[in-house]
Amino acid sequence: MGLAQRSLALGCMAIVLVLQETMAEYPSWMLNGKAQVFSDLSIQEMEAVHSFLMGRTELELQPSGTQALDKNSVFLIETLLPNKKVVLEFLNKGTRPPVREARVIIFFSAQEHPNVTEFAVGPLPQPIYMRELFPRPEKHRSWASRPMSKAEQSLLYHKIKEATTPLKGFFLDTTGFSLEDCNGQCLTFTHVAPHSVESRHRATWFLLQRIVKDRLLQPTGLEVLVDHGSTDIRDWRVEQVWYNGKLYSSPEELAQKYADGEVDTVVLKDLRPKNTELPQVFNKPGGKFAAPLRKSGPHVKQANDSRYHLEGNTVIYKDWSFSFQLRPSSGLQILNVHFRNEYIAYEIGVQGAMAVHREKTPAGELTKTMDLGWSLGTVTHELAPGINCPETATFLDVIHYHGTDGPVRYPRALCLFEIPTGVPVRPTFNTNSAGKINFFSDVMGHKLVLRATSALYNFDYIWDFIFYTTGTISAKMHATGYIHTTIYTREGLRETHLLTHQLGHSHTHLVHYRVDLDVAGTNNSFHTLQAKQKNTTNSSSPRRLVQDVMEKTQYSQERQATFSFGQTLPSFLLFSSPKKDIWGYRRSYRLKIYSTSEQRLTPETQEDLAFSWARYSLAVSKYSDSEQYSTSIYNQNHPWDPPVVFEDFLQDSENIEDQDLVAWVTVGFSHGPHSEAAPYMASSRNFVGFLLLPFNFFYITEKHPATSATDISDTGSLGAGSA
Repeated sequence: MGLAQRSLALGCMAIVLVLQETMAEYPSWMLNGKAQVFSDLSIQEMEAVHSFLMGRTELELQPSGTQALDKNSVFLIETLLPNKKVVLEFLNKGTRPPVREARVIIFFSAQEHPNVTEFAVGPLPQPIYMRELFPRPEKHRSWASRPMSKAEQSLLYHKIKEATTPLKGFFLDTTGFSLEDCNGQCLTFTHVAPHSVESRHRATWFLLQRIVKDRLLQPTGLEVLVDHGSTDIRDWRVEQVWYNGKLYSSPEELAQKYADGEVDTVVLKDLRPKNTELPQVFNKPGGKFAAPLRKSGPHVKQANDSRYHLEGNTVIYKDWSFSFQLRPSSGLQILNVHFRNEYIAYEIGVQGAMAVHREKTPAGELTKTMDLGWSLGTVTHELAPGINCPETATFLDVIHYHGTDGPVRYPRALCLFEIPTGVPVRPTFNTNSAGKINFFSDVMGHKLVLRATSALYNFDYIWDFIFYTTGTISAKMHATGYIHTTIYTREGLRETHLLTHQLGHSHTHLVHYRVDLDVAGTNNSFHTLQAKQKNTTNSSSPRRLVQDVMEKTQYSQERQATFSFGQTLPSFLLFSSPKKDIWGYRRSYRLKIYSTSEQRLTPETQEDLAFSWARYSLAVSKYSDSEQYSTSIYNQNHPWDPPVVFEDFLQDSENIEDQDLVAWVTVGFSHGPHSEAAPYMASSRNFVGFLLLPFNFFYITEKHPATSATDISDTGSLGAGSA
């Protein structure tokens, strides 16, 4: 063989070795582009769907930005995930790739009976068909239940300004601010939800507020109820006006009674200098910061080479591999989660969040904010390096089509970073009776964090999925924001008096997660272990002992595996595979829930159906393709007859032994306002979530499965210390 031939052969061998090394590094489900089955829609795919829909003349679609309601328009385009069984067969058995489709929501209001309709559009990237997506049997989406579009919000604001013109002098006298020609002393309106005060009626309470410094919206004591149920904005009208504890039938009545000296007014003091800039809370989602944000302080130093690898929306981190989505409608999800090439979960994601305020005003008494109604994934803001995430983090843009006429880029909506845990993963020292150290090495703690935020008016949710090198996953929600206040009234004396004319109110936040666990496969069971005290005989003396023993409870039906919110949970919530370790134990993962709220939000009423998931801190159900979401973007505005009722998922009480299982987890906290919470609540005080921990999932050899050469820190040179 000549020199040239030998060189060619060696080159071919090198290429083969590189390919083999690459294939060994990547899980099989990532090869040949398979992971793209979980990817978000690209700009090109969104534009293709938009063009296809606009080409269907029978739909009579108009641009969403048109300032009118009597039109047909596209509200949302997002990924429609394929059937789980089809996806798993494609990933594991190499069957035909699933058809890629988009979920589309269209508002049909240019007709006698307006409606909201959902479609599947495909196949992508070149769609040729659309088919209607129906709600669950006997459910429907009413026209009044639709989310509020940008056009409707804009038209409402102009309507309120027009309707409150008789109160211009009243506003100046009582607040010193105005709605028009305000020269830095501006009033604004914000609305509460649901956008209805009774079934099949669309009306919204708006709060008049002053825009002041420190990015605060200061209440004025005026609230306005607007009926905007008609698609003809000429039919919109103010139904009621509330001011300082009293109701008036119209702005004209309040203006006249004020002129007659019959109104008990609250004159707000100008405690802060003029504000000539729009506050941060009004920044558009996806907008960039006006100036770079930099704060001095400790910094995380990144190693020379990142220990995680990102390919599209798929991550490989040490023994972990997973995909992720920032779904416009519901927010952050992780998918197809593997540890050491073993299945852990098919999907873990946010289902919804809600807040219930306890206020003594018409708007406050009505408010039950189901944040999915605002589309959690679209109210994201740009994450600031060094503030929201370490400067060394990987920042990711996302693309959404929501209430617009084309794809919109949201810069730095996600970040991914590795940081130390702050404490060792395992013991550093072990001593014998002589005080000698006989263990000299340790695994340094590190974790990978995937983060996004959702900002709704005055409140921010920080969503984290955290991956530990031990095989543990943490889902965590931090909450922060500017405290919501109302005007001081005598009826509100039981609340917290924070500022001269402002009351803070107690409120509760709840978050719901869907955890589609596939522990070593889709065939799982659920059982619990609880410590019980038992009298036993002491083998070395005649005295009796009281010892803790673990009592096992196996759950065979869905109804048995529900735990009411506030109920004390068993210590160990275990999801197990029929596969066993060498000692005969079923390989399992443990669910550990962290929640500080212990009280049900409301009694079981008709309205409660919209958020019936809040009845349970944990419910375990058999997987069903028709039970992908515990709520919907329509539940917010039509809670009396919602299209998705979580309670229905449990009615048939299906068998859950050796089945594909889903855990539905509710966590929350209650916030009582206090002086330290003004003007904002600190995130360090408000966080909830859950852990997924391996439980007999691994066989522990002499070397721990999560230990690797890069993790070992030699502590042999350290002494034991002296007295």
